[in-house]
Amino acid sequence: MAAQGVPRPVDDLAGRLAGLSAVTGLEQRLVDTLVSLLPGSRRDRAGNAVLTLGSGKSRRLAVCPVDEPGYVVGHVREDGWLTVRRSPGSPSAARDAQLEGQRVSIQTAGGVLPGVVAVRSVHLTRGRGDGPRAFTVDSALVDVGATSAAEVGSLGIRTLAPVTLHKRPHRYGKNLLAAPMAGRRAACAALLVAARRAAAEQGMIPRRESVVIAFVVEHELSGRGLGTVANSAGPFEETIVVDGDGWTPADGAEQWPSLGRVVPKPLPVRYPGTAVETVAISDAERLASELAVWIRGSR
Repeated sequence: MAAQGVPRPVDDLAGRLAGLSAVTGLEQRLVDTLVSLLPGSRRDRAGNAVLTLGSGKSRRLAVCPVDEPGYVVGHVREDGWLTVRRSPGSPSAARDAQLEGQRVSIQTAGGVLPGVVAVRSVHLTRGRGDGPRAFTVDSALVDVGATSAAEVGSLGIRTLAPVTLHKRPHRYGKNLLAAPMAGRRAACAALLVAARRAAAEQGMIPRRESVVIAFVVEHELSGRGLGTVANSAGPFEETIVVDGDGWTPADGAEQWPSLGRVVPKPLPVRYPGTAVETVAISDAERLASELAVWIRGSR
């Protein structure tokens, strides 16, 4: 939030983006938001949000992934309960375990619906066999308040609907923001602010250069979004990958040589990969300033 009337665009955008879900392969709504917030940007054939500044032959790329590990509705039971399955990407038992007993959000064509993941009864399982088994995604049951499959259908919930932990960005301390995937969302907010500043002063970019800004999809799966930008808009002399610390995957330099020199630009994160992943907004603002300088070519 802006303090005492002073605009803090990174803070505002980080909170806004942290409240949105973008399960790998199902990132359309977040990309729609980014395109609306970045004048002159467009969707490419992979579904990335892309903006090109300048028109020179020398090209550089700044990229931020938008997707997140998550889940989809696997099956709607006749009693109204939902089962879930992991979205594509690397599995994580620790991440799966965070689902038990938590509030979740289910995306439907009509909007986001709330649900809760059931907790097994300790009293009914105590003393049976070798003790309670560890929670897994396969054992998760989601309650959306329905008592039949027909009632679930009337809510607009369908198989393969995205499911994530409920997004409720939480500000605490002097300038801290906590939310699932807060690092990646704040990093994208920093790049978004830097790109908007650069777009407003395009004359600052050297004539011999052009800079491509891309918010890419399916990074957690195969990097298809990044590969599409590399193949369609490259070759690049240099690529900066902006992300939350601990989330940046392999830089892709070997897979896509047209990215040129790949430089990770991580944003420091506390408690990465948890429901309370935390970033300092001051770090994100500093990153936005560094990216604005890089975009202008003053490296």
